Formats: sequence, structure tokens, C-alpha cells
Amino acid sequence: MAQHYLVCGTEDCKRNCQFYCNPCHQRLCKRCRDEHQKSQDTKDHEVVPYKQRKPQLPEEKCNLHPKRNVEILCKECNVPLCAKCIFMKEHTGHQLDDLEEKYAEKVAFCRSEISKIQEYYLSTSQGLKKEIKEDVMAIKNTMDDIRSSIRAEAESLKELVNRVTSDKLEQANIMEESLLKTLKSQEKTYEDYTEYLEKLLKEFHSYKSIDNIRVLFSDDFKNLKIQSIPETAQPVLPVFTAGHFDKDEVSKLLGSVNFPNTKLNNRRIKPMENASTQLKLTGKQMRRDAEKSDVKQTLSLSSSVTKVREYTVPGVEDVNHISLGKSGRLWGSDDKGNLVQTDLQGDQLQKIQTSGRDEGYHTVTQDGDLIYTDRKNKVINRIKQDNTIIEFIKTGDWEPLCIHSSQINGDILVGMEKGVKAKVTRYNKTRKEIQNIPSDNKGQEIYSYPHYITENINGDICTSDYNKEAVVVVNKSGQHRFSYTGHGSEFYPFGICNDLLGHIIVCNGYLGNCSLDIIDQDGQFLSLLRTQQKGIQPYGLCVDDESHLHVGQWNTNTVTVFKYLQ
Repeated sequence: MAQHYLVCGTEDCKRNCQFYCNPCHQRLCKRCRDEHQKSQDTKDHEVVPYKQRKPQLPEEKCNLHPKRNVEILCKECNVPLCAKCIFMKEHTGHQLDDLEEKYAEKVAFCRSEISKIQEYYLSTSQGLKKEIKEDVMAIKNTMDDIRSSIRAEAESLKELVNRVTSDKLEQANIMEESLLKTLKSQEKTYEDYTEYLEKLLKEFHSYKSIDNIRVLFSDDFKNLKIQSIPETAQPVLPVFTAGHFDKDEVSKLLGSVNFPNTKLNNRRIKPMENASTQLKLTGKQMRRDAEKSDVKQTLSLSSSVTKVREYTVPGVEDVNHISLGKSGRLWGSDDKGNLVQTDLQGDQLQKIQTSGRDEGYHTVTQDGDLIYTDRKNKVINRIKQDNTIIEFIKTGDWEPLCIHSSQINGDILVGMEKGVKAKVTRYNKTRKEIQNIPSDNKGQEIYSYPHYITENINGDICTSDYNKEAVVVVNKSGQHRFSYTGHGSEFYPFGICNDLLGHIIVCNGYLGNCSLDIIDQDGQFLSLLRTQQKGIQPYGLCVDDESHLHVGQWNTNTVTVFKYLQ
């Protein structure tokens, strides 16, 4: 964009204006300033950088003396006056001020208010507006989840109704079968009785036509008697009694949607002091990002590893995994489920008992909170900065093993297993499941036991899979890119991390040959780092903002920090 070129106000001087004489209201270049301050007439004048100049009083005629300009302020009457007005009786004894000075104060006040509006009020309001948009998305996502839950409850109720219906129909079938069996038995009774009567009828006919009359007086004839008709019970037919239910009862079965009994909290509006500090920090952060970009262009792998320092993580037996937090704090965990927050001086700040083992089961989010997997209860918990623990995500039938919070977009990557199956699932900031990666583009299962996970600067998902004996790398779309199986004969990957150059650093936990393998973004082996210190067996890894590698050990609670880039 074109810019106005401000020139010196000295006649015939065309140089760039840099300074300003407040009494003369004249623009000055560096040379003219020096001459201005050497002159006997102007050596005592206040000469300042041009941006710090006092505004010149605009020319405005006096209402009572139209040929004169106003230049004095009557403090009592708060009206601008010309030099002649001060002798009027209306202003006798009144306190007077230099109008130009007061005008400069008013302009300075306006500039200050403009700065506040631009740097604080507008930016803060825009931030709140953005927060509202995020709340709108959160509400939409929450209501989508609620609608899905309602449908799921309805499907469950339908399945239950179908099962109960099937049971009752089976009960009716059994009752019918029992009744029919009884009636069949009664029918057989009368069939047998009919057969008996037909036989008896034949005998009586035979006696009626015999020639020997003596037979009619014999004992056989005397014993011929008609047996009584057998008695049978008439069945009682079942009666169906209709169920009693109404809409409210069904509604209760499907759950309810209500607002929690929670007091509404006003949106937090940053105080102006904090806002101005934040603005300054933002500028510093931009400079740091620029410096980091410059550093990235100059850094490379060093030919040797240099030990920088050591610190301990109290409350754990070993350091299987490390998550760096804010303000120089970190979280470390062992294979006994101990999860400890500490500072770099070794002071324990917090300790939690979890169901975690030798896995990368915790990570720090973009907001500075820690989230960790609870494989026993199949949930992911969140530790807020006020140390309260909340249930964050439920993983259903899957046991969550490892977890990583993306520093690119805040997504949450979770390695899980269920029986012999394994997968990586991606959740967004609102805890919605948005991606599952169970197999590659050929339908082959990618994972077997993903117990450490991280994300590279290009969005690739890098996973240590112990059973596969490989580092499995897929792109952000979930397509398999490559699997790294080590540089030697034995490779058992544990802790894994990435640096700002996109290197993938993984701990090879093969006993007797513990090392740190460094590969590039495409899986090409670059270097093998050995600590060359007796007894150090690396396990948990992370890289800090200074590109130093923190190495936790499986046989001690010591973390050693190394410089590996130059």
C-alpha cells in the first residue's frame, strides 16, 4: 500500500521528518533539529520524536471578538477565551489555563481511549463472540449426542419389548400345548369308551339270537353291565390381561433431558491489565515463533549426545512416560499406576493412583489440563488446573491404552484394544468420536498392542506397537504410510516422541541393547543414540521447547536431559 512521505517543515528542506518542535509546531529532520536546538531563540524549545508531538491548537475565532483566536481556557466557566476576554468582568478572579495544553491533554485522552478500544475492548469482545460460536458448536454437538442417546435408549427399549414379547408368546404357546395335550387325553378316553360300547353291543345282539335259552340265565350274562360314561373336566381357557402404561411411564423408561441444577456463570472478561499483558505476551510469542522457525532452519542432528542435566520424579519407581506441562511442570508415571506431577526441582505437586501400566497413558492438552486413560473402567479422565478430576470420555467396550493430545488442532488420539483387536480412535475437542483406524487400505489390521502414541508435525500418527515390534505410522486420514521395525535384529518399541524437525524418536527397550532410534518423517533410519552411561535404560521420552530430549528410565525415577541437535 502507498504511504504518505512526511517531509521536514523547514523551507527548502526535503528530507524525511523525524522530529517535532512543540512550541513552534514545526516538523524537523535530524539536521534541522540540531540547528533548531543551537539557535539562541529556540534552544530551550521542547523537541520530541514526531510520534510524541503535541497537537497544534486549531484556529477558532472568539465569539465575542471575531478577529481574535481563542487561546485561553477559563477553568471556572469551562469556556475557551481570547486574550481580550480575560479582562471582562465575567471572568475577573477566575483561574485560567493554557488552552493549547488542555487541548493536548484532551487529544492524548482520546488517543488513550482509542488504544483501549482497539487493543482491549474490541479484541476482548471478538474473543467473547468467538467463545459464543464455540458454545454454539458445543451445544449442537451435545444435542446431537443427546438425540443419539435417546434413539439408543429407544432401540434398547424396543429390543427389550421384543424379548419380553417373545417370552410371553412362548408362554402362550406352552399353555396352548398343555391344554391341547389334556384335551387329547380326554378324546382318547372317549374313543376307548366308544370301542367298549361297540363290543358290548355286539355281545347283547349275540345273546338276543341264541337258541339255547339257558345261556341268558348264566353268570356271564348276569355280569354284563354297561359301564358309566367317563367324566372329564372342561378346560378353563386363559384370559389375557392388558398391561397398564401411559405416555409418562414410557417417557421415564427413555430417560429425560433436563438442564443441570447448576448456577449460570458469567463469561470471564479479562481485566484490562491482564489484557494488555496478554497483548505484550502475544507479541513475544510471535517473536518466539519466528525465532523457532529460524532455529528450525539451522538445527540438525549432532554427531554426539551431550548430557544437560538430571532431575528425579518423586513418588514413582521408574519413569515409563513423561508429559510436559506449562510453567516448567511435568507428569511422570511408572508401571504400578503411580502418576505424579512435579516441577523441575523435584518437588512433588500432586500424586494420583491409576490403572495405568508401562504405557503412554497420559498427555497434556492445549489448555494445560492433563488427561489420562483408565483402562480398568474404560474411560478417559481429565485433571483440571484446579486439581479436580472429571470423567471426560467413555470408550465403550474398548480398553484405552495410550493417549496423545494434538498440539496442532487439539484432537485426542487414543490407542485401544478389545480382546485380540486393536485400533486408534480420534476425538475432537468436544469429545466426539470422529475417526477410527483399525486396518490399512488393504483390510489388514494395522495394530496389535499400541501402547505409546504421538503426532508428528505433518499430522502423521506415530504409534509404538509392542506386539508388532514396530513403529506404525499412518497419515491424518488413517492411511498406512510405513512401519519401522528397527535398525538391528531385535526391536521392542516403547516411549516415542517427535521434535520440531519432524524426527521420530523411539526407545528400543530390548534388554542389553537399550537405545534411542531416530528416523525421519518417511521412516528412514537417521541415527542411533546411546547414552553411554552405565545403568541408564531409556523408556519414556519427550522433547521440550528448547529441543532437549528428556529420557525417563525403567529402573530408576531419574530423568536425564540430553542435547542431541546442533
